[in-house]
Amino acid sequence: MKIAILSPFYPYRGGIAQFSAMLYTAFESNGRHEVRAFSFSRLYPGFLFPGKTQYVTEADSAIPIVSERILDSMNPFSFRRTTSEIARFQPDVLIIAYWMSFLAPIFACIARSLKRKMKIIALVHNAIPHEPRFFDKPFARRFFLQCHGFVVMSDIVKQDLLSLNPGAQCCVRPHPLYNHFPEKTDHCSAIEALGLDPQKKTLLFFGLIRDYKGLDLLIDAVSSLDDTFQLLIAGESYGSFDKYQAQIDASPAASRIKVINRYIEDSQIPVLFAAADLLVLPYKSATQSGIIPVAYHFEVPILATNVGGLKQTLEIPETGQVCEPNALSIAEHILSIFNTGTAIYIENIRKEKQNLSWDTFADSVVQFTASL
Repeated sequence: MKIAILSPFYPYRGGIAQFSAMLYTAFESNGRHEVRAFSFSRLYPGFLFPGKTQYVTEADSAIPIVSERILDSMNPFSFRRTTSEIARFQPDVLIIAYWMSFLAPIFACIARSLKRKMKIIALVHNAIPHEPRFFDKPFARRFFLQCHGFVVMSDIVKQDLLSLNPGAQCCVRPHPLYNHFPEKTDHCSAIEALGLDPQKKTLLFFGLIRDYKGLDLLIDAVSSLDDTFQLLIAGESYGSFDKYQAQIDASPAASRIKVINRYIEDSQIPVLFAAADLLVLPYKSATQSGIIPVAYHFEVPILATNVGGLKQTLEIPETGQVCEPNALSIAEHILSIFNTGTAIYIENIRKEKQNLSWDTFADSVVQFTASL
């Protein structure tokens, strides 16, 4: 099968680019399919990107997929050129990675021009954003109506999609493992390198810091726990970190909370997860989480709030626990996990990892596409 993928690719950083690169590699492995990557010459304008850089660094383990960087999100003339280049490749299917409504009109334009020449599959990471705006749904609906089928990674995203396009044909497959990271660091060495207390149980909050991710709830929860627990916060804050810092400063657990407020390169991730006894996702809203496959790769148990598809992701394979999105419930479940012991969750993670290969995911996409 000839497959075109329209998505951010190297040198862009982040989960979407990583996901698309690993999917590309799975399609291409063993010469099974002919694949071509189409990417952005400019992805986000500055006002939509509050971070420091959109690009990978030398410390990232990015897969350097060769792509045609021709789509400029702010230049309508590039839309036609992108359409022409994809059409010249003559793929059987165009897979478009979708995660934000800003890009929906662009993708709709491209898909509308190509849908009579090839199948259009939207790989939907989020149908409706976590922090919605008034134009999100109409923009997304406009794009979705130009697609032949959809690949999603949780039932909650499928439900959101069907609310916008009731007749959509969907393939639901769990998020594969992010397994491109360096080997996990020794626990004791990681604790020492991070300046943490080796006698305490380490809770990890990892990833971009945004309001919907509930870091404030976790800080309150840790404040109610005894001094056998410590919290490691690692990730770049999208917006001011001041309110969280004030909350930490006022907490009785302030001396047991370590903050690394910056983008975390791939080379540092094995150290963070080696130090962690438990990953905590205290989200106030969610669909699925790309951080869970990272935790699975490093075999770290997870506590997540009962929002979006997180409950289904964790409870079916019993790889962690699910709590309510409030500080009391988070604290109670942290205690429950350590009172029970983490060994059973680690054992179940090892079993679940066997079901989450990229080859399996890629084969499912191909079979679904062929069925349309």
